[in-house]
Amino acid sequence: MPIVVNLDVMLARRKMKLGDLSAAVDISLANLSILKSGRARAVRFSTLEALCRVLDCQPGDLLEFRPESASQPANLVTLKNAR
Repeated sequence: MPIVVNLDVMLARRKMKLGDLSAAVDISLANLSILKSGRARAVRFSTLEALCRVLDCQPGDLLEFRPESASQPANLVTLKNAR
């Protein structure tokens, strides 16, 4: 996925544990783990706001766009046409 969540980087910079962040933003540890691992499919603005408030950062510090390589989209088109 071309959107990368840098929550682990920000936690390290703030010397904060995921459990402490969970308590501070009132979001379950399980949901923060999904976000941190990059498996989340969506993030609410209210969640992003709470994370930025507690971590004293901007949304761009937590989210990063990394374009996929040129070969990956071509493979997706091939798979769609194969159905």
